[in-house]
Amino acid sequence: MLVDDRLLKPITEVTYLTTENAWRYRAILRYFYIQHERLRYYLLPGEVLDHLKESLHFREYTEDLLTRDLDQLVEWKNLIPRQETGRVASIEQFKKKRFRYQCAPYTVEIERMVRSLEQMGDSFGGSLERSLVQRMLESLEALVGPVVGSTAGSADGSADESTAGSAAGSTTGLNSARSNEEVSQAWDDAFGHFKRLTQNAADYLAHLKSEKVEGLMKTEAFLVYKDALTEYLRDFMSSLQRTSAKIDALLRSVPEDTVRRLASQVADHQLSIPRLDARPSKSDLEATLHGQWQGLRDWFLGAGGRESDLSYLQNETNETIRRITRFAQRLGERSQNIRSRYNDYLYLARWFAGLDGIEEAHKLSACVFGVPNTRHFVSDFPTSDDMYSEVWDLPPSIVTIKPRTRLYRERTKPSAVVSREREKREMLETHLRERAAERRLIEEIITEGRIALAELGPVDPNVRRVLLAWIDRCMISSDMRAKTETGDVVQLRLVNNDRIRLESSDGVLETPNYEFLVTPYRSGGRNLA
Repeated sequence: MLVDDRLLKPITEVTYLTTENAWRYRAILRYFYIQHERLRYYLLPGEVLDHLKESLHFREYTEDLLTRDLDQLVEWKNLIPRQETGRVASIEQFKKKRFRYQCAPYTVEIERMVRSLEQMGDSFGGSLERSLVQRMLESLEALVGPVVGSTAGSADGSADESTAGSAAGSTTGLNSARSNEEVSQAWDDAFGHFKRLTQNAADYLAHLKSEKVEGLMKTEAFLVYKDALTEYLRDFMSSLQRTSAKIDALLRSVPEDTVRRLASQVADHQLSIPRLDARPSKSDLEATLHGQWQGLRDWFLGAGGRESDLSYLQNETNETIRRITRFAQRLGERSQNIRSRYNDYLYLARWFAGLDGIEEAHKLSACVFGVPNTRHFVSDFPTSDDMYSEVWDLPPSIVTIKPRTRLYRERTKPSAVVSREREKREMLETHLRERAAERRLIEEIITEGRIALAELGPVDPNVRRVLLAWIDRCMISSDMRAKTETGDVVQLRLVNNDRIRLESSDGVLETPNYEFLVTPYRSGGRNLA
């Protein structure tokens, strides 16, 4: 036998099991797998982070680490990202590319394999078989006894306390008449059907919600399988609705002591099997078996006020049927739009051929095809206050038609060059006068080569603007020095950590307690102009 090429390729999807940070990757993918089994296929990073934070091992885990881990798992093909665009509030949020993530098919299979190694569970397959639900009911009735099963399958679908008590008594007698091996076999049959039902349903619905299948549903080939797929899902839903009510009543009617007795018999049978390795204690086995029963009961009835997983399965199946119907409807509408109109045109041709003259043909053409070669003109037509006036009663509006060529340019009249020398000279003189006035005001507040902001009284707004500009220049300098427009050198110094108030005519500025040390420009003198 030749070696398959696939055997020679590495499986990158299992890298997360043995890599350096395997403990983080395994925790993330195990949570994705658990939610996948609960029919929740797409998860947001925030939800994953909240779950991990519940563990002591992830107390220091951050959102950035989670983002990198998710990106790595996407690179290893363990997760499938899908960009979230329906709940963004701004363009910035859209550019950040918020993603939802889904378990890849390989990841689901790997996690199931790892879990089967941990719990030695059974394998699974993806389908929605209606007979599996019926076999589930029959196996439960065989486990807890025909009396309880007949009570659960009564017409009203309920069982009161007296009925449950009598059923429990009958079950007790029945259980005592059966051997431990028979009870264990009935237990394995019931929970085997339950496991196959939940796993197959989760896999099949996840398959129908995958991007690949959604893409196939948008093609014309999907119409061939639409009816068969819809009927398949509806048959499963009908069987599930009919049988789930009986299973619900059956589980409610089984008393707690009956469950403990069944678990004890199953544990005794498992411990009676000779094994060479270490065996668990009977109490541990009974606790595990009781947990299995509680999980089955919670799946059908719910627990803690939350909706049962059975309701989730029914809702997902119904939603899948609606999605298939919508896809088929859209494909039908698209096919209707592009269908051939050969027969329509042939009927019109016969109609035209049966007319008596060209005038009748023109009238029919106008009714069928409308006015050909229509032209529309848009202009600022004059209006009138007379509501009964017609368009030809108003004066005409002249519209200039421009050539529709790329080389056409409108003619422009050349304009003379206007001299602005006088305006420029006046603006320069005004600017120099303002700078000279500011300089005189600055010189008035210089005392012994320093300007202490805390010692200043009310200052002119222009002076305050100059001082703030000096502070800005000094702050960006490494030695806190700056040169002014007149050549002086000022050095900024922080006196203490107090806050001072600099008052002006237009308001009060609160600033740190700064002072300036001013070194005048002496070479060549000052140019105050």
